[in-house]
Amino acid sequence: MDKTDHLDAYVIADFARCGKISSSPWRGSQFLALQRLTRHRFHLVHTLVSEKNWMLSNIYLKFSELAVNNRDKPFSDIYGATSCSALTEFYSLDEIVYKSIDDLTQFVIKKSKNRFKDPVKVATLLKQAAKNSYRLDKMAYEPLNIAISSSFNVIKALENEIKTVDKAIEKTVKGLNPSQYQSLISVNGIGPVISSGIISEIGTIASFQSHDKLAKFAGLTWRKRQSGNYSSDETEMTKTGNPYLRYYLIEAASSVKNHIPEFKEYYRKKYYEVTTHQHKRALALTARKLVRMIFALLSKNRIYSNY
Repeated sequence: MDKTDHLDAYVIADFARCGKISSSPWRGSQFLALQRLTRHRFHLVHTLVSEKNWMLSNIYLKFSELAVNNRDKPFSDIYGATSCSALTEFYSLDEIVYKSIDDLTQFVIKKSKNRFKDPVKVATLLKQAAKNSYRLDKMAYEPLNIAISSSFNVIKALENEIKTVDKAIEKTVKGLNPSQYQSLISVNGIGPVISSGIISEIGTIASFQSHDKLAKFAGLTWRKRQSGNYSSDETEMTKTGNPYLRYYLIEAASSVKNHIPEFKEYYRKKYYEVTTHQHKRALALTARKLVRMIFALLSKNRIYSNY
């Protein structure tokens, strides 16, 4: 059917007047309310990631060894409380270098609330990382300290806002289709927030004839690049579908692979098939596999069972 102003008016009139058109062109105010929340969470998460990346560039300038991924990092979480204290309370790296191991150990114990198994080792690694890091001109430290401290405040605020939105999402989703929600939340690794994100974008599963249609709607499809006997290993994801649904499906796959052995094995298989983009490729393909299961559960109105 063509899309013109005349036909649009005719379709709307028929839908409102005598019900000739069976499919609803909208999903209702409750879906829109939930969608506003899940999409806002999407926005907050991406803002948080952007802020962390921005802060990481400043951390590298001040404390290069702390920002580099290696086995000798003193902190597993560079955005954690102890790391934050080390980056903001010491004006320069020389203050760490010239501090005794005993003093640094007490600093680590205090800031971590004694949660490290071996605080002496952490203090030693922190001191060594400070020694190995690049040095800056003294004039650069104060601006970097201000920028890093500001970023930590922004990150903390964003994380608190995400928690608040998560609570609102869990409250809102209870008023929607309970069977779809129960089907999704029954899958190990898929919680209330991810379930809500998927439901708010899918609406009703009756809108999709197959899992292929659902995957295409989410943009989890790949274009083939083949000529003769040659078939390229580099096949980019189309990403032409719904970015919000794709995000929540990939988040779901990231969690499900840690809870369901079948998906864990599938992820590992896809991970070792290639030597480039291993994690991203394996996770996207795992999400595509998850789409098949989600479509089956929702279309048959069933609860997940791994038996």
